[in-house]
Amino acid sequence: MKIVAVTACPTGIAHTYMAAEALEAAAEEAGHEIVVETQGSAGSTPLTAEQLAEADVAIFAADVEVRDKDRFAHLPQVSVGVKKAISGGDLLVAQAEEAAKNHVPAAAGAPAAATPAGAKAPAGPGAASKVRAWLMTGVSHVIPFVAAGGLLIALGFALGGYQINLPDDDPLYKTILDGGFSAGSITAWGALAFGIGSAAFNFLVPVLAGYIAYAMADRPALVPGFVGGAIAVTTGAGFLGGLVAGFVAGGLVMWIKTWRVPRALAGIMPVLVIPLLSTAVVGLLMYVIVGRPIALITEGLTNWLNGLSGTNAVLLGILLGLMMCFDMGGPVNKAAYTFAVAGLSTGSEGALTIMAAVMAAGMVPPLAMALATVVRKSLFTEVERENGRAAWLLGASFISEGAIPFAAADPFRVIPSIMAGGAVTGALSMALGATLRAPHGGIFVVPLMGNPLGFLVAVVVGTLVATALVVALKTFARRRPVAAEATGTETVTERETVSA
Repeated sequence: MKIVAVTACPTGIAHTYMAAEALEAAAEEAGHEIVVETQGSAGSTPLTAEQLAEADVAIFAADVEVRDKDRFAHLPQVSVGVKKAISGGDLLVAQAEEAAKNHVPAAAGAPAAATPAGAKAPAGPGAASKVRAWLMTGVSHVIPFVAAGGLLIALGFALGGYQINLPDDDPLYKTILDGGFSAGSITAWGALAFGIGSAAFNFLVPVLAGYIAYAMADRPALVPGFVGGAIAVTTGAGFLGGLVAGFVAGGLVMWIKTWRVPRALAGIMPVLVIPLLSTAVVGLLMYVIVGRPIALITEGLTNWLNGLSGTNAVLLGILLGLMMCFDMGGPVNKAAYTFAVAGLSTGSEGALTIMAAVMAAGMVPPLAMALATVVRKSLFTEVERENGRAAWLLGASFISEGAIPFAAADPFRVIPSIMAGGAVTGALSMALGATLRAPHGGIFVVPLMGNPLGFLVAVVVGTLVATALVVALKTFARRRPVAAEATGTETVTERETVSA
C-alpha cells in the first residue's frame, strides 16, 4: 500500500518532524510505502502529482489546517492531531489500512461512493478539534512576527537603553526617519532595531485574525480577517479583538460560500463579491459593536497583569509551569504558550514576566531528562540515553518535545516529576522578576532578558527538582522478580515498566 501524509504543528519546529519520522518508521515496519510532506516552519516540499495519483490513502497528523487539502480529495483520509502520530504511529497506519480497504473510488464525473454497509468510516475531527486547528493556524503564522519583532525590540533596548522607547516626535526618531542615521552611534542602532521590531509587532493582530479566517474559509476570507484584525488594533481591542475578528470573518465567508448565485456571478464571487461583503460586515461589527467592549476587557486584562505581584504572581507562575510540562507541546502546553505570546503585544511588564516564566518552565522537561540519563544511566535504556544526549540541545532551545520519548515510555513517573520541576521554575521566574520579549530561543536569548540571572536560576532549580524526582520514582520499586527459568538458573530481574 502507498501512503501519503502531511504533518504540521503550530510552531512547525519539533512535532512536525517527529511525527513524520514516527509515521515513516511505522509504515516501513508494516511493509508499506509512505511519503510525508512536512508543513513546518522551514517550508515544505509538496507531494508531486504522481505521488498523489499513486497513493491509496492519506494521513493528516496536524494541529493546524493542512495547506492545499483539496489535493487529497480523491483519497480516503485519516485525520488526527500531530501528537497521536508521535506516540501511536503504528495505530495510525492501521487506521489508514482500514480506510483504504473500505474506500470505493468514485467513477469519473460521479459523486463519491458511500462507505460500504457494515464498514466503519474513519472518524473525522470534531468541532472542538476544528476550532483548535483554526486558532493554531493563526497562532503559527503569528509566531515568526513575534520572534523577529521581540528579538529586535530586545536588541534595541540592549543597545540603546530605555531612551529608545520614546514618542515618535523624539529627535532620535526624527533623525533616523529624515535620513540622518548615524552609523557610529550605538543608540541610533538601538533605536533602529526598536523601530523595526515595533513595525513587526504591528502585524501581530491582523495576521492572527487573517489566518484564522483563512483556515476556516480559504483565501476569500483573508481580506475581512486582516481588515478586522487591523480595526481591532485601531479600536484598542487588541489580541482578543483579533480572535473575534478572525472567527467572525471566517464564519461569515463560510456562510456566503453556501449561497446559490447565478452562473454569471459565480466567477467573481471569490475575488470581488465575497471579499467586499464580508469586509464591510466585519468592519461594521468591529467598529460599531464588538471593538469597544473587547477593548475594555483587554484593558482590564492588561491592568491585571501589570498589577500581579507577590503571592498572585507566584501562583500564576506555578499554574503556567504545570501547564507547560503536562503534555509538552500538546493542547495544554499550547494554551499556556498562546496566553504568554498574546500578552507580548501589550508590552506590559506583567506580560513580559509571564513570557519568561513560560519559556523557563518549557525548558525544564528535556533538560531534566537529559540530566537524569547522566546521573543514573542504569535507569535508562541505551535508546533513552541517546535521546538524553539530544535533549540537552532541545531543552536549551526551548523545545519541550524533547522529553516526549521519556514520558511516552514511563508517563506515571516522568510527567509528575517534570510538572513539579516546571511549577518550581515558573514560580521562581515570576518571583525573581525575569522578563522576556521573545517567544522562543531558550538560552540563546538570555542576554536580551530582564534579570537573566533570575531566569537561569529558575531553570536550574526546576531542572534539579524534576531530575531528583524522576530518579527517585524510577529507583523506588523499579525492579521486580521474574519467575526463574525452568532450568533452575538464578532469578533475574527486569525493570518495571508502566504503559501509557
